[in-house]
Amino acid sequence: MNDRDIAVLMFGQRRVPRSLRRLPVADAGEIDAAAQDRRRLIVVGSDADLAAVLTRLLRAERLDVELAFVSRRRSPATRAYRIAAGRRAARRARRGSVQRVPLIRDETGTVIVGAAHWRPPDDAQLLHGEAVVDDAVLFDGDVAEVTIEPTATPPGLRARASGGRWLAGRAAQLGTTGVAVVRDGVPAPRAARRSTFYRNTEGWLSVR
Repeated sequence: MNDRDIAVLMFGQRRVPRSLRRLPVADAGEIDAAAQDRRRLIVVGSDADLAAVLTRLLRAERLDVELAFVSRRRSPATRAYRIAAGRRAARRARRGSVQRVPLIRDETGTVIVGAAHWRPPDDAQLLHGEAVVDDAVLFDGDVAEVTIEPTATPPGLRARASGGRWLAGRAAQLGTTGVAVVRDGVPAPRAARRSTFYRNTEGWLSVR
């Protein structure tokens, strides 16, 4: 791929990796413009930053844009999608191959790339309700929390209630008296009574 087809998206107070310094650089507020002009975007930031870019591309129907992720260190997203980190990730970002992988989103159109959590709301000790992964019951009653993670291959996600085993499927659904949803470390602004994470019909193009 020609370097003219690539742009670097920088998040936070990070430095541009040495191997990427000759490429054009945009910031978090220029995602839409960068996606219009480039075939590949290199996200230098955190799991939440990568999720934010994917959320924008999903809502703009631009999942044809290739995404490379450069995280300083190993993270839930690099582990989930089997992506390198640090200098190795920066080197691969320009010339790496592309694979379409499952994209996990929720009912609000927000993407997760590392992990989401269902936790009790502030006024509760335990999460009360029922959750299923596809047709299998994940829990029915009270649990401390639930973790949902993307997987690099179908069916697309896996979920586990505290103290339980992982269940893999296409979708994880929760009905509850109240839940605090945390997506890639970012808490939702308010508690909810229902939450669903599921594999989007179209995956995203991950640079390896």
